[in-house]
Amino acid sequence: MKRFIQGVALALLVATPATAQAKLDVVATLPDLAAIAKAVGGDDVRVTALAAPSEDPHFVDARPSLMLPLSRADLLVVDGLGLEIGWLPTLLVGARNKKIQVGAAGYLDASSSVRKLEVPTTKIDRSMGDLHPGGNPHFTYDPRAGAAIAKAIGARMAQLDPDHADAYVKRAGAYAATLEAFAASERARFDKLPAAKRNFVAYHESLNYLADWLGLTQIGTVESKPGVSPDPAHAAEILRTMKAKGAKVIIQEEFYPRHMSQTLTKMLDGKVAVIHGGTRFDDGQSYLEHLKNVADTVYDALE
Repeated sequence: MKRFIQGVALALLVATPATAQAKLDVVATLPDLAAIAKAVGGDDVRVTALAAPSEDPHFVDARPSLMLPLSRADLLVVDGLGLEIGWLPTLLVGARNKKIQVGAAGYLDASSSVRKLEVPTTKIDRSMGDLHPGGNPHFTYDPRAGAAIAKAIGARMAQLDPDHADAYVKRAGAYAATLEAFAASERARFDKLPAAKRNFVAYHESLNYLADWLGLTQIGTVESKPGVSPDPAHAAEILRTMKAKGAKVIIQEEFYPRHMSQTLTKMLDGKVAVIHGGTRFDDGQSYLEHLKNVADTVYDALE
């Protein structure tokens, strides 16, 4: 018995340092951000994504089960620019975790690290649709933005977990370089397409960063206004624009309805290119793999 007690005591002593080596708990609002955080954090972090790639990130259900990972998180990475305004505040209140509230060291707004597109220069209101005062929030479709976010995440992880600071910063730099090289390679591929084939219509104003990265021209959206379903007059106008510009492709995420897009492209003998709304993080897909899949889907439709 004495030996047993001594053994237990020894085991506890050996186990004690493991507490100091506990993984950094990271929560990201979007699966793209979760995948970037995992690439930077490696085995030193535990990462959870709140939204699924099949969910419209504007309208995630603020279900109680999402409060649990937030309640124990050391770092929360958000997209920002008002994208999560309809659901994240409720979850943060319910989580009761001071470490990840706005302004705390454990709260990281990814939008603060990226170049923003479509920042309104005049006063906006709800009659104009679902516009974002700080700019378009769908920047993770551009790997160059992903590279900047990786560096920001690495720096913040280093601040929160100094014991692994060098590893975080090193991985962030290497991953950013990989993303930037990928961005340049894909842009070179798309630049070989004839100019007329680079015109497309998006369903929602969510592909502007994708277009900027790949050198494409978005000539309109299926939605009448951001977040507003198309009416017959707008659909007719989009059809005329597509004919005039020689565009035959509509690109949209999987969570948007396809009926109108299919109707329009059928009239033009065109295609609807459906892309995933984010990295399949819970299935083990990387951010880079997701972007490659998106780029290939778009290229095949335009070619």
